[in-house]
Amino acid sequence: MTAPTGERLGGHRHPAPAPIPENVTISLHTAETLDGAKVNGVLYHPPGATTCVTVLHPRLDMSRHPIIGLLLRAGLAVWSHGMRAVGTDHSLVHEQALLDVAAGYRIVRDRYERLVPLGHSGGGTLNAFYLWQASAAPQDRIATTPAGRPTRLAEADLPLPDAVVFLAAHPGQGEVLLHSIDPSVVDEQDPLARNPELDLFDPANGFAEPPSSAKYSAEFLQRYRAAQRARLDRLDAVAREWVEAKNRARARYRETRSPDDRRATIAPRFLIVNRTEADPRYVDLSIDPNDRPYGSLHGSLPHLINYGTVGFGRICTPDAWLSTWSGLSTNASFAKAAPHVTLPTLYLEFSGDQTLLPQDAQRLYDLLGGVVKERAVLPGLHFGAALTQGGRPGIEPAAEAITEWLEG
Repeated sequence: MTAPTGERLGGHRHPAPAPIPENVTISLHTAETLDGAKVNGVLYHPPGATTCVTVLHPRLDMSRHPIIGLLLRAGLAVWSHGMRAVGTDHSLVHEQALLDVAAGYRIVRDRYERLVPLGHSGGGTLNAFYLWQASAAPQDRIATTPAGRPTRLAEADLPLPDAVVFLAAHPGQGEVLLHSIDPSVVDEQDPLARNPELDLFDPANGFAEPPSSAKYSAEFLQRYRAAQRARLDRLDAVAREWVEAKNRARARYRETRSPDDRRATIAPRFLIVNRTEADPRYVDLSIDPNDRPYGSLHGSLPHLINYGTVGFGRICTPDAWLSTWSGLSTNASFAKAAPHVTLPTLYLEFSGDQTLLPQDAQRLYDLLGGVVKERAVLPGLHFGAALTQGGRPGIEPAAEAITEWLEG
């Protein structure tokens, strides 16, 4: 498959939100989590609604998600839930995020006959992770984060929904970063230092200037993927070392009550993770082909974006890195959670997705543990925009498929 024409590069990735019908009641809510955080939500209620669909994401504001107005038009209530880590990667610990989800679901659980999470993109993995823990006996829930902090999930009230919809639900932030982190980095303190033998954007390795599609050999890709895992291993080791240093400071403070030791227990250290926009599938469209345009979710020029400030997991605490962004350490993995998702499930993909590609989609769908599950592929890009400028946004057939499934 060749790279698309210039008019499809970048841009028009986010469809405009559908208008909110005038007869919809909108109310604002605040909930307190088990660990004392405050999270906010917006409830959109059309007259007579008996089913509530939830939209949430671990780090994005979903209150203006483009599907909300379409679902309201169909008579479905919508709960848009804000998380404590909205707008930031640096503090997102997924085990804490489950407590946020539970606080929101408690607000709407008893107001409606059916509660149905809609997990779009990273919201899909978050909901799958939540359903895994909510369906487990309290003593079987994950007791500590990957950094060793208590989760309190065993004592949490985790309301269980009635069904679930996954929309362009990628494998999880950790696995996405595992595939997109640049293994040619040779010095974590130098954003430019590189090993040319592992440089995805070196023509000697198969890269071509956009909009031409790159072409990488199987041998290069094998070395590249192994080197990506090796870099994650190194970053995990740094994160764990910093976690242990803080644990030692806590132990000292319990003995000394020293102000210096107290400061050491709270002083943050941040991983600066350079160059995380380097998945070969962004620029070699022959790898697991679909209708996707050249480029990544962040734009049409990954070879430049990779060196900029935009990207996944660029600044994180050790706890957030291990819980969310390390594909080797995270619990927030769709593949890990899917076998425990046994509710009736609708699994929707977009044919031009740059993050959930066909092979991963098949793997994740097959892992879902429910007996009642359906799957469909819809024309569109990852965020629900149209495949071509001026075409029908993919979010519209997605809303139709969800409405039909819920009415069936």
